[in-house]
Amino acid sequence: MNRFLFRRNNFDDCGILRLFRDGDPAAPRILYEKYSALLYAVCLRYVSVEMDAEDVLQDSFMTIFDRIGSFEDRGKGSLKAWMIRIVVNLSLKHLRNSSHFVFEDVETAEIPYEPETESLGPELLVKFIRSLPDGYRAVFNMYVVEGMSHKEIAGILGITESTSASQLHRAKAMLARTINKYWEEIR
Repeated sequence: MNRFLFRRNNFDDCGILRLFRDGDPAAPRILYEKYSALLYAVCLRYVSVEMDAEDVLQDSFMTIFDRIGSFEDRGKGSLKAWMIRIVVNLSLKHLRNSSHFVFEDVETAEIPYEPETESLGPELLVKFIRSLPDGYRAVFNMYVVEGMSHKEIAGILGITESTSASQLHRAKAMLARTINKYWEEIR
């Protein structure tokens, strides 16, 4: 059996950090193979174009490898959470630098009823979320998935708290309409 594959599968985060501390050349590959799929999924929550998400992921790993010593110096927190935060921040930076990242003022009618999401399946729900306009998707993910407040979102995106709240409301309305339309079409 390949010695590297055996080693990679047996490392927890403390073991991976130890490899970095010891200067083991396999450390970056082990970390990448353990977390690349998860971090790519985080990228895709924010960046809808797959090639752009791959670029953000690559930039994220470069930042992670460059700053892993500062994570260790802090001595607290989860490595996984720290890496996710880097991916989210770089994804948002990518969106802000994108010429099509705007906060849309699309009129949204009230949602007549809550959409049925339980039997939807996670893949389809993610697909519907990814179809939201960039601004809606960013605020939705930051609020719903990352658990940020409107005040935090406003500070990060450089918008007002009321803009954050309205973007969330509009994202939810658009998502509900998309889900309701899906159920109508298949029934």
